[in-house]
Amino acid sequence: DGEQIKTLTESMDGRLLNAQPTDEEREVWNQVNSVLQDSDSILSGLQAYKGAGQEIRDAIQNPNDMTLQEKAWNAVCPLVIKLKTFYDFSTRLEEALKSLLESLTCPPLTPTQHLEREQALAKQFAEILHFTLRFDELKMRIPAIQNDFSYYRRTISRNRLNNMNLDIENQVNNEMANKMSLFYAEATPMLKTLSNATTNFVTENKTLPLDNTTDCLSTMASVCKVMLETPEYSSRFSSNETLLFCMRVMVGVIILYDHVHPNGAFNKSSKIDMKGCIKVLKDQPADNVEGLLNALKFTTKHLNDESTPKNIRAMLQ
Repeated sequence: DGEQIKTLTESMDGRLLNAQPTDEEREVWNQVNSVLQDSDSILSGLQAYKGAGQEIRDAIQNPNDMTLQEKAWNAVCPLVIKLKTFYDFSTRLEEALKSLLESLTCPPLTPTQHLEREQALAKQFAEILHFTLRFDELKMRIPAIQNDFSYYRRTISRNRLNNMNLDIENQVNNEMANKMSLFYAEATPMLKTLSNATTNFVTENKTLPLDNTTDCLSTMASVCKVMLETPEYSSRFSSNETLLFCMRVMVGVIILYDHVHPNGAFNKSSKIDMKGCIKVLKDQPADNVEGLLNALKFTTKHLNDESTPKNIRAMLQ
C-alpha cells in the first residue's frame, strides 16, 4: 500500500496543481467549477465582515431612543443578507461535494485508480476542503456573527408584535433564520455541512461499498501526509499557501473519514496514520496550524472514544 501511495503522490505532485479535466470528467467538473468560482468572493466577504457590535450595544443601552434602534437595525440587515449568502453557498458546496463523491467512488475502479485518472476532480475535491477549512478558521475568529444574528432574530420577533413592515423577511424568513441559526451555532459550520453531506452520501448509496468512500478519503490523507513530510516534495512547494493547502486538505479528509467510518479515524484499525498526520501538523509554526488542530479536536466524532489510543489524544491536548 505504501508503494501505491508513493506512486500516486508522484503522479499528483505538480500535475495536481494544474490538472485539466478529461472529456469524461468535464460535466461534473463544470458543475463543481461554477460553485468554486465563487469561493474567493465568499472568503473575502467573510474576511471583511465587521459586525454591528457598537450599534447593537447603543440600542440595547438606550431602549427608548428610536434613532439608535433604527441605526442598529439598519446596520444589522445588510450583515444578515451577507450571512445568508454564506449559508446559501454552503448548500451549493454540499451538492458539489456529492457529485464529486459519486464520481470518485463509483465501481469498478479502486480509489487509487480514480484519483490517478480523475486528477482534475480530485483537485476540485481538495479545493472544496481547502475552502471549507479556510472559511471555518476565519469564522472562528468572528464572534460578531452570532451576536449580530441573534440581535436580528430578537428584533424581528419583537417587531412582528408591533406589525412593522419588514422587507427583509422576504429574504430571511423565520424558517430560513432557524436554519441559519443552527449553521452559525457550529464551531466549524462548513465542515459540519460537508461531514453531514458525506454521511448522507454513504447512507443514500446503500449498494456502494463503504470502503469505496473511506478508502478514497484515507488515500487522499496519505498522499497529503507524504507530500508534507517528504522534503523532496515539500521543498518544491512554491509558497506557504501550497503548504497550507496540503495541510487543510489532509485535515478535511481525516474529518470526513472520521464521520463516515463506523470506527472513525483514530483507532488502531484506521487506514489513516493519525500519529503521522498530527506530527506533520505539529512540526509547522503554531500560527499556521492552530485552526487545523482545533478542527481535529472539535469537529471529529471519535476522538474521545475509548478506542482512541491515549498517545494520540495526548498529542491533541
